[in-house]
Order: sequence, then structure tokens, then C-alpha cells
Amino acid sequence: MSDKKPGKPLSVVIVGAGVGGVATAARLASAGLKVTVVEKNDFTGGRCSLLYDGGHRFDQGPSLLLLPQLFHTTFKDLGTSIKEQQIELVKCEPNYVVHFNDGTHMRLSTDLAVMKHEIEKHEGKEGFERYLGFLQEAHRHYELSATHVLNRNFTSIFSMLRPSFLRHVLTLHPFESIYWRASKYFVSDRLRRVFTFASMYMGISPLKAPGTYSLLQYTEFAEGIWYPIGGFHRIVEALVNIGNSRGVDYRMGSSVKEVLTSSDGSARASGVVLGSGEIISADLVVINADLVYAYNNLLPKTSYAASLQTRKTSCSSISFYWSMDRVIDKLGAHNIFLAKDYEGSFDQIFEDHAMPNEPSFYVNVPSRIDSTAAPPGKDSIVVLVPVGHIQDASDTGIPPQDWDALVSKARSLVLQRMKQDLGLPDIDQWITHEIVNNPMTWKDRFNLDRGAILGIAHDFFNVLSFRPRTKHDSIRNLYFVGASTHPGTGVPICLAGAKITSEQILSELGICPPWTSVPPSRKHVTDLDMRRHRPIFSTSILLLVASILLALLSMFYGQ
Repeated sequence: MSDKKPGKPLSVVIVGAGVGGVATAARLASAGLKVTVVEKNDFTGGRCSLLYDGGHRFDQGPSLLLLPQLFHTTFKDLGTSIKEQQIELVKCEPNYVVHFNDGTHMRLSTDLAVMKHEIEKHEGKEGFERYLGFLQEAHRHYELSATHVLNRNFTSIFSMLRPSFLRHVLTLHPFESIYWRASKYFVSDRLRRVFTFASMYMGISPLKAPGTYSLLQYTEFAEGIWYPIGGFHRIVEALVNIGNSRGVDYRMGSSVKEVLTSSDGSARASGVVLGSGEIISADLVVINADLVYAYNNLLPKTSYAASLQTRKTSCSSISFYWSMDRVIDKLGAHNIFLAKDYEGSFDQIFEDHAMPNEPSFYVNVPSRIDSTAAPPGKDSIVVLVPVGHIQDASDTGIPPQDWDALVSKARSLVLQRMKQDLGLPDIDQWITHEIVNNPMTWKDRFNLDRGAILGIAHDFFNVLSFRPRTKHDSIRNLYFVGASTHPGTGVPICLAGAKITSEQILSELGICPPWTSVPPSRKHVTDLDMRRHRPIFSTSILLLVASILLALLSMFYGQ
């Protein structure tokens, strides 16, 4: 794979110190590779980082810990644990307080007694049994996804034809929307909305998100919502510290100009060129920068790179970070305010790429569960308003989006709704300082394509083998990890992706990962092995599977 002398550690340069990058760095360093991480910003974590205003602290991006097993697995694989890293996780109870547009609200909890009471208010006595049925289906989605998607690589279309995966495809309901599946269990619009809003964590409309994503509701109600004391960045900090202890060199404030390829014409990644002109040579390159940005700015221009810019992408957000001069008792740690025109608001985000006239939005108060997030007697508040991504006016022919005006409109709508629903007419006067991120901020600070905060979309044609792969098709020794590559977006999913990419690299090097005793040559069935099974994957079988998939897709998109 390289020209390094035997016994000398292979060198790896990782572009980007986001969650996927620092987790991959720690894993590869644990396997004996010499790892250098280069990051354009002066902080680690990417969107999973912190903002400060005096004694007020805000999570810039993620603010709730879901799918906890993926976090525990990461630290276990690295020979430690969340507890040993002195990370204190606290359980949020209730999970959320959901506010409806008429001023009423609903508490969501892992406590079955609480949920029985709350659900029967809207669905009657039979509603709780239907809720349990919904959780049963969501549990199947969760377990099957963890086994067959989040812990497996999809390196080609043949990966989707694994018998172990194919026999569960219909059980995962990928061709029906999560809203459609929820409608099978809940008769009231309110609960259909309550149990589908979480698809926004993947940056996709609940009207289009595959039913598989009810796994998010399952982890919320079965495993709970957690929060690390000190902020979500504590997870990243711990991974960085593990990497440091194993020799990872972090180069902060070091932007990358391009990925170098071998001068011998072999199309092999051989390092990176920094913005300063410095060259860092390496045997392998792993890109954790935004994937669409990387293909179009760090690598040779190709038709594939151009095609990535036309793919459906996730939404963006206008996010407010407010320092309050008092405690707002009427807000819990996690609060959701749902728009009256639920469906229409998502159409405006994902079809018109605009800000809804009446947005649904999320309010996080970290100081409600973590006293270190704000000075005594005060609150820190984060408001996330989902909006459409940046549009290219030259392509669409529409006027450029006026983000200053949209920020002002979003602030006004949010404060108006909070005043109305919480009975706090003076809440705007209690804000002592405001920080704002809008789609342009996300684009400029983190090189996010179109300012999309969660990368490429997660509809059917952007997941599994259709999602950009963890290894470049034509440039050898070049790999990817992060939100827009397989398996997808979100902190726990990127941690799973870091394991997938690391194991792919180590397998191709013939190195047994320290976290497993299974030799790399036997760990997974490769696509080449799959193609050798001619009796199983005959042309007729492939055509049959393709026909079924197309029929199901036409049914779904014809809804």
C-alpha cells in the first residue's frame, strides 16, 4: 500500500477535527499508525463545539445525546470508558416539553406512567396500546439498523444485496415516510407530529424521511436523552485527549489548500498542502471536512464532484444563543414549539428552501440540567429555527436570500410565540447578549456546502450504497469520514462511521484492529466475495430485486 520500510509506522493525515475526525485519529493511533490532524479552526469538534459569553456557555450544535450505546462502544474500543474519562452524563427528564400552537403542551418521557397519561389525553384509552405498538416497530428499526447499517460498510451496490440485509429491507420501511408510519398508530394530528419531528435531527422532512428513522424515537423513549456536564464538547475533548496520549499531533488553525497525489502518476494520495504552503506528506489521507466541499475544492475536478453539488441536502438553521439575566422557569431543558401548519412549514423549508412563515423550532436550556452553563440565577438559551439551505441565485433565477432580514424575522416570530405560549411578555427584555449563526455562518465557518448543517440528505437515494463512500473510487489511500459519507449524520452516527472507516483502512493494511480479535481478512465479506457467489447473485435475481425496489419506490414517491 505504500513504500514505507518495514517496521516504520505508516503515516496518516486527517483533514478536519470534527467528531468523525478525532474518533478516527484515536482509533488509528491505537492501531500503531502515526496520525496528524489538521484543522482550519482554532477549536476541535466542528459543529460540536462551544460558544461563550462571559459565564454563559452554549453548545453550538448538538445539545442532546442519543443512541448512547454508540458512545459507550467508541470508548470501550479505545480501552477506556465514559466514566474513566470523567464525563458525567445526566438524564434529561422529561425528554421534552412540546408546545402546540393553541398554548397547550405535552410532556414526553421515558416513564411509561407519564406517557400513558399524556397519550390518553389526546388518543383515548386505546391510544397507549397503539403507542406501545409504535415503539415495538421503532425498536425493530433500531436493532436492525444497528446490526445491518450502522456497523457495516456499503462499498458498492453489491453491499445492498447481502442476504442478511435484504431479508430485513421491508421490515425497515425505507419506502414509507415516518409520518405515514406514525399515522398507522396515532389518530390525532398532534401525536403524529410529536412522534415524527425528530427526523429533523437528520435534516430531513418528516413527510419524506424513511420510516426507518423512527429508531430515533425509540432511543429517546427507551434509552432516554442524556447530556454531558460541561457541554457536549466534553465527548470530543475526551477523544482528543485519548489521541494525544497515543501520539496524535493536532495542528489547529491550519487550513488545507489541496490533497496531494503521488507525482509518479499512480493516483495515490500522498499528503496535503496547507494554506500556508507547507506540505505534510503521508501514506494515507482521511478527509473529515465537509465531503461536498472537499470533492470540489481539495481534489481534482470531476463530474462526480460536480454531481454532489446537485444532490439533495439537509436543511440549515438560524440559531440564536441568548444570555438571560434570570432563570426562565417555564422552559425545560429541551422544548419544541410546533407550527400550526406543520406540513406546510416543512414544504417551505425543503421544497422552497426558505424560512417558514410560521416555523416549528427547538429551544435548549443547558443551564436547566447543568449549573456550569450559566452564572447563578441566570439561564443560557439556544434556539434553533430550521430553514432552507443557501440557494445559488445564478442557478435558480431568484433574488439572493437576505439573511439579515430573515434572522430578524425569525427572532420576532420566536419571541412572539414564546411570549404567547409561556405568558412571558417581557422575555425579549431579559436577553443581555445574543450570538447568531445563520446559513452563511455555517458555510463560512465550517465550509458546509450550501450551509446545510447536516450534510447530504437522508432520503433513500442518499443512504446505504447510494451515499458517498468511505473510500475514493479512483485515488488510492484516500478515505472519508463524517456527516455526508456512509453511514450518515449526527454525532453517534459519525462515531459509528469512524469505526467503519478505521476498520476499512486497517483491513486493507492487514492490521488487526486492537478492539477486535477477528483477523481483518475474515472480518467482513467483501464485495469481491459477494460477486463470486454467482448462484446467489445471478442476473435474474438482481433484476428481480431491482424491479421490487423500483415498484416500492414508485409507491412511496407517489403518495
